[in-house]
Amino acid sequence: MGKIKGYYTMPHPPIIIPELGGGEERKIQKTYDACKKVAEEIENIQPDTIIVVTPHGPLFTDAITMSDANDISGDLSKFGVSEVKIACKIDNYLTKDIIKYATQENIVVEKINKNTAPLYQFNYEMDHGTLVPLYFINQKFNKYKLVHITYGLLPKMDLYKFGMCINKAVEESNNNVVFIASGDLSHRLADKGPYDYSPYGKKFDKQITSLLKKGDVVNIFNMEQKLIEEAGECALRTYYIMLGAMNGNKIEGDLLSYEGTFGVGYAVMKFKLEKCKQDMYALLIEEKKTRIITTKEEKNRYVKLARESLAYYLAYGDYIEEPDYVTDEMKYTRRGVFVSLKKDGQLRGCIGTVFPDAKNVAEEIIKNAIKAGLHDPRFPAVTSTELDDIEFSVDVLTEPEESGIEELNPKKYGVIVRSGFKVGLLLPDLEGIGTVEEQINIALQKGNIESKETYSIERFEVIRHS
Repeated sequence: MGKIKGYYTMPHPPIIIPELGGGEERKIQKTYDACKKVAEEIENIQPDTIIVVTPHGPLFTDAITMSDANDISGDLSKFGVSEVKIACKIDNYLTKDIIKYATQENIVVEKINKNTAPLYQFNYEMDHGTLVPLYFINQKFNKYKLVHITYGLLPKMDLYKFGMCINKAVEESNNNVVFIASGDLSHRLADKGPYDYSPYGKKFDKQITSLLKKGDVVNIFNMEQKLIEEAGECALRTYYIMLGAMNGNKIEGDLLSYEGTFGVGYAVMKFKLEKCKQDMYALLIEEKKTRIITTKEEKNRYVKLARESLAYYLAYGDYIEEPDYVTDEMKYTRRGVFVSLKKDGQLRGCIGTVFPDAKNVAEEIIKNAIKAGLHDPRFPAVTSTELDDIEFSVDVLTEPEESGIEELNPKKYGVIVRSGFKVGLLLPDLEGIGTVEEQINIALQKGNIESKETYSIERFEVIRHS
């Protein structure tokens, strides 16, 4: 009977590799030393197979990918250091069994190899999310085969269940296995980092490492969605899968190191497991049902109307009649409205009207909720079975007012530019837009208006209901 004998979280900053860092790796010495310690422990385990779950291989919104070939190799040439190379044999038998069990659970797994990768415009190669952890491991032990997994942007319960499939396949093998969840925490710890600074970054890193140390799976799955979105992380989905593979155990995490020197959080952890009778998957399902009941009792009437409008249309193919709980403001004002749908933090649909089309805000919400769920060309239509997993938000635009450039604020106000019949609009508080000049230029581009043309400016605010 096979067993996963070690679980680890490892970051993957290429700069930690001395050949690339050129001395900069010393600034994250604690992370470097912790990765070496993990490698030493793995040397003692002598695993037949190492499973690595990475964010940076071939990524799909609706499928997990697994390397399906005899071997895989990669280097750091994208980062200017082509001499750092790693090649591994793939554990085809374990890969095949994981796919088999995942398929039985209706989890889509796409097999990637040299023939299939080009069909999706990928290269078949080892990504740095896998290569960096293996760089340390290979210095101590390299007599293993690899299972190479890239998570998909699936619902988190599907990722957890996929982890359970991994453990089931391992148990039915004869392999001793090590599991590596590769991922960096917040990329927004400092202005000098790869993304703009966000105060949510440090909060996210502190919370996730604390919850992992306690093995608090329920609260990991219930972390505030805004906190996750603002953190700019790439590790959480690898953790969902890892926790699924741990299902049926009491979990205790040991934080070997945490650093955020370069504006990105690097956490190295190992885990101690103790068998218990509690089925965490069943507990998460029950907790989810409770959340769904609470969601259906939504107190915000704008959001409640958006949700019920789409649900009614999916059930009956018709528009809902204006419910009794609609407020006077929703009945007697006309405003532009955007309805946004998100599923596990990922956009699932968004349709809006800048200028009102309907007789009132309530009707605007009803129509745009249905359009967002069924007619956003970027996404397949929402189905009734996934409706419970979707979060709704409703943005109501205030009446536009004439404005000078000096009166704009891209965090507070959206902007409308007009030149003749040409109109360009940009909503407020968009990521990556920090100045009035950037906001105006993008709005002009959207309206196909040349900057040298004469144009008027209006500003508006957005009242968000979520």
